[in-house]
Amino acid sequence: MQRFAIEVQVPIPEDKVLLSRADFEELKGKELSGVYWSMKDLEARTNKKSEWIKENILYPSEFKGILDVENGGFVYYPKVKGEKWVFHAQKMADFLDEYFHQIFNN
Repeated sequence: MQRFAIEVQVPIPEDKVLLSRADFEELKGKELSGVYWSMKDLEARTNKKSEWIKENILYPSEFKGILDVENGGFVYYPKVKGEKWVFHAQKMADFLDEYFHQIFNN
């Protein structure tokens, strides 16, 4: 059986970039690095309203111990009325993925 080598050239448009899968995954992983979410951002990500998020994610003791910045977490819990919630986006996204079944199985 004979084998032949064929060389094919595929033009890549000027506005496109060719990346390895590993490089793409690395860039995708850094998408939320250094980004902080508000409560509105978290509502959009979870498709839930703030009251549901507070009741099912932020205030249950099994999660608050992990989340609260006062315990080394990545969520700033407002101390006074009018103060804003702040969420470290990457860490919160990872948390939501890891605890998805526990959060949405209530």
